[in-house]
Amino acid sequence: MSLFNYHRLDQQLLHTIAYDALVWSSLHGLVVGDNSVQRSGSVPGVGLVHAPIALLPTPFPQNQWRQASELAPIFNELVDRVSLDASFLQHSLSRTKEADEFTSGLLDIHSNMLRINKKEEIRLGLHRSDYMLDEKSNSLLQIELNTIASSFAGLSNLVTELHRYIVWRHGKLFGLDSKSIAANDAVNQNAEALAKAWSEYNNPRAVIMIIVQAEERNMYDQHFVSALLREKHNITSIRKTLGEVDEEGEILPDGTLCLNGQQISVIYFRAGYTPADYPSESEWKARLLMEKSSAIKCPSISYHLVGTKNIQQELAKPGVLERFLDNKEDIAKLRKCFAGLWSLDESSIVEKAIENPELFVMKPQREGGGNNIYGDDVRETLQKLQKSGSQEDAAYILMQRIFPAISATVLMRNGCWSKHHAISELGIFGTYLRNKDKVIINKESGYLMRTKISSSDEGGVAAGFAVLDSLYLT
Repeated sequence: MSLFNYHRLDQQLLHTIAYDALVWSSLHGLVVGDNSVQRSGSVPGVGLVHAPIALLPTPFPQNQWRQASELAPIFNELVDRVSLDASFLQHSLSRTKEADEFTSGLLDIHSNMLRINKKEEIRLGLHRSDYMLDEKSNSLLQIELNTIASSFAGLSNLVTELHRYIVWRHGKLFGLDSKSIAANDAVNQNAEALAKAWSEYNNPRAVIMIIVQAEERNMYDQHFVSALLREKHNITSIRKTLGEVDEEGEILPDGTLCLNGQQISVIYFRAGYTPADYPSESEWKARLLMEKSSAIKCPSISYHLVGTKNIQQELAKPGVLERFLDNKEDIAKLRKCFAGLWSLDESSIVEKAIENPELFVMKPQREGGGNNIYGDDVRETLQKLQKSGSQEDAAYILMQRIFPAISATVLMRNGCWSKHHAISELGIFGTYLRNKDKVIINKESGYLMRTKISSSDEGGVAAGFAVLDSLYLT
């Protein structure tokens, strides 16, 4: 792997590459809001900085890349089937409901929809399944499945192009070929799935509504999707916070959702996945209003629930996948990528984790980076939960800790590059659209590669832990 030991590259060469990367990023919109500048998260064009990136692509074995890509349509189908099994969702999350207020709020909306017998005939999923390559077993293991607000389709597309440009321009000096960087078409595929959903809804006057946070430094990733919808598909999209939906939204007698008289065909959630997005009752009212409407939700409340950690852990139990899938080969492929997952009511595993906390990760029912518990904190948290004897342990799951290969990388943040030893996480996007019995789209749709310093436990780019990267297939 000396080919990829980027630390051996000459300082002057790295300096030149970094300069080229910064120019390219600025010209092509590979940018985020700069949090040291006020209003950078609310006013476009104010306080821009290049997205945190790896300067050069990370090597990844072609076989495992293919394996991850082939899993996407199977996971898409699984999400859809699990979403239709209301009793499985409610039952699997019943203990979590007692312990976790946020999951409880989501389950209440789900129950509400069951009561009024609300059917989602057109179902749209923009998912992302995240994996790490475990070095010990040389196997690809799933970290989590995201069914809501799967971000970075826009920027990850650009990082791939940036790396192709850098390697095309400088690669001869260190023996790399730009054609070996895996192609990435995530943002076009996401826009295409949204556009197809819009046309299935069949109301040419209606628009696509993107649900966003009031402060969003990652807005340009979202604006890429809007720009493609407008330029390629001639579809208008509007951006609204949950609070604005509560203020301006109403449902017409025929079920159509309207905001200030503007009809909505598709609701694309880029917010609403974390408790912080629901600071008051108003946001919950908005979520319920949208769910009751005839608009296509990406995701619907049931798709959202399928992405919770407890459901992931439930699906990993023996015999559970068979409840939802018939194809034995597909089931075997999914099982092969499942890491060890346990609930905290399995006392033997809890004891094991207290004895060897470094072999486990504790995960709460939360999306977005910065929430997991590692190392000695695992032991402390488990012991605290045992003492309190409360239901609070239901808000967590235990997961096998994965130890990926460490590579020599060069990371760029705020215009400065630095050499680090790093590990990477691969996210595969999947798009899924069905109308009643007809599956219109079910495919793998590009990827997100995130790389972080090997000593860092957390992995979110937006949360400030990781950088965007691309794959060099080996």
